[in-house]
Amino acid sequence: MGLFEKLKAGLKKTSSAISQQVNNVFSVFVKVDEELFENLEEALIMADLGMETAVELIDELRDRVKKKHIQDGNEVKTELQAVISDALTELDSEMKLETTPSVILVIGVNGVGKTTSIGKMAMHYKSQGKRVLLAAADTFRAAAIDQLGIWAERAGVDIIKHQEGSDPASVVFDACSAAKARGCDVLICDTAGRLHNKKNLMAELEKISRVIGRELPGASRENLLVLDATTGQNAVSQAKLFSEVSDITGIVLTKLDGTAKGGIVISIAKEQDIPVKFIGVGEGIDDLQVFNARDFARALFDEE
Repeated sequence: MGLFEKLKAGLKKTSSAISQQVNNVFSVFVKVDEELFENLEEALIMADLGMETAVELIDELRDRVKKKHIQDGNEVKTELQAVISDALTELDSEMKLETTPSVILVIGVNGVGKTTSIGKMAMHYKSQGKRVLLAAADTFRAAAIDQLGIWAERAGVDIIKHQEGSDPASVVFDACSAAKARGCDVLICDTAGRLHNKKNLMAELEKISRVIGRELPGASRENLLVLDATTGQNAVSQAKLFSEVSDITGIVLTKLDGTAKGGIVISIAKEQDIPVKFIGVGEGIDDLQVFNARDFARALFDEE
């Protein structure tokens, strides 16, 4: 199965939800008028794009239809696809890993698929011939350290870990030293997934950041927030909360294959101005894909 076919299959539920809502509108409304736009707006809200995003997209659609003097419902539908595609491509979703080593700091609440995503990311970069090192800096849960160890073994990469309850920053310190000594290309750091105490989380992330800045000055950095697509608009709220405690450079959106709520990709891009960098479209080790906005928009509306 090619990458696009895999993406299409992974987005089947979301695609059906959006297409169904949008097609229902076009089956009832033939005339291109205000009522059509209002119903399309409602359809996008129902497809879990969120109120704010739906309103913005339909405003943009209304403008384009007016400017291009579009009178045909099918052309309006094509234009809607273009509006969504453009909204996603406005942000640069490319990973910026220009130095050796580069650092990817991965954050997110427990249960979103953080450790699994790190394991798959490690595989992704290893398959490109890069030397990858993992840092088990989620020392809050013993299970997290063990789980990351299993993924490191599976991906064939090294891991730096301490005991449960150790200082996460000291794990990152050791990992930075090891990354330099071993000539690693990419250092991927796991972090604890607690949001109930924002103050502690903020202090912890700041300390980790200081250690990376001091030990690897000038290193390329990506701070990736892992979100579970099945939680819908709740994931958008999490993006907002985490943006307040850390400088998020990108999103990893997991479990897209298990939900009809993949439209939140658009909400996150529009409302939080954070690009999606990876998406999870299946259980397999190679089912974490680099996000391609044009392909995503095409897969959403590809009805064949």
